[in-house]
Amino acid sequence: MISGKRILLIIGGGIAAYKCLELIRRLRDQGAAVTPVLTQAAQEFVTPLSVAALAGQKPYTHLFDLTDEAEMGHIELSRASDLVVVAPATANLMAKMAGGHADDLASTLLMATDKPVLIAPAMNVRMWEHPATQRNLAQLLGDGIRSVGPNEGSMACGEFGLGRMAEPDEIVSAIAAQFAEGPLAGRHVLITSGPTHEPIDPVRYIANRSSGAQGAALAAACRDLGARVSFVTGPASVPPPHGVDVIKVETAAQMAKAVTEALPADAAIFAAAVADWRVDNAANQKIKKSGDGALPRLSFAENPDILASVAQMKKGRPTLVVGFAAETENLVDHAQAKLARKGCDWIVANDVSPETGIMGGAYNAVTLITRTGADPWPRLSKSETAARLALRVAEALGQA
Repeated sequence: MISGKRILLIIGGGIAAYKCLELIRRLRDQGAAVTPVLTQAAQEFVTPLSVAALAGQKPYTHLFDLTDEAEMGHIELSRASDLVVVAPATANLMAKMAGGHADDLASTLLMATDKPVLIAPAMNVRMWEHPATQRNLAQLLGDGIRSVGPNEGSMACGEFGLGRMAEPDEIVSAIAAQFAEGPLAGRHVLITSGPTHEPIDPVRYIANRSSGAQGAALAAACRDLGARVSFVTGPASVPPPHGVDVIKVETAAQMAKAVTEALPADAAIFAAAVADWRVDNAANQKIKKSGDGALPRLSFAENPDILASVAQMKKGRPTLVVGFAAETENLVDHAQAKLARKGCDWIVANDVSPETGIMGGAYNAVTLITRTGADPWPRLSKSETAARLALRVAEALGQA
């Protein structure tokens, strides 16, 4: 997919710059040409010599190098590539890009380029969460810049959270997706994700345990295969991926409405852990203890069955409707019964017993239930599970 492509790689000044050495190697292994640019700060983490050795050409470091200006010039350099990649995209680099600053070679190239730009943010978790960084990110996405990562994990500073730069393989995949039409190009995929929160009163609610990680991974996987993705998400702890249409909801009723409004779609994947019931007599004010030991009486009502309502649509039904079944026993039997009861095409079943570590964890082990049988998959990361399922969706739509 990227063989013969020319990548202008701008390496920012963060500890994650060391990953760019491996990124360059992976890109060249796949036949891409890499022209490296190092900021002054980047040279504190990786040397121009090591970058040159891996890229097979000298890196550019200074805006006012007269020889380079005479032979190429920063304008030509900015436009001689097929894609500009910024990795790591530090908070400072993102701020420069969002503000339109051009005070060094890297920022000037980014202002002068007429090619697509992909950033791989990397910074301390507090810097990532800072309102200024999030404003800058929103501005960049609005300007059409694509983003990959950041990931969650331990950082060089000793803190833990979002801010780790995406791994080289993830960045290579994002670069490939930039150039590929993909098997889902021209398709609209609707995905639900996360839990729903059903209010008891203004400060309490009932919900299922769901981080939204699998749904977010599915949205990213379908996006990377070229789909237009409508991502209806409850209040998940994992943020939605970039490059998809995000519709945020709180309750099951709101999710049902958002799904209806997002249709029609070629495929609908219902990965959300929707609460089966809502509190029918939710209080308008916080419920107080009575002091006499009397307990509040809660009245429950069933929430709308979003999966069944879409699967059983008489008109405008998606070609492929996929449900999820989180079970703690009799996995295949319960999932097959759900497939028949709901009227959907596939059920992705997983065992979410506490000892599996799947609910809220980084890995999943699913069994794909179809009308022809059960296909158990190995334990994979949620990203790998999503990529595998997205390819199956593409194959099914291609045969429809």
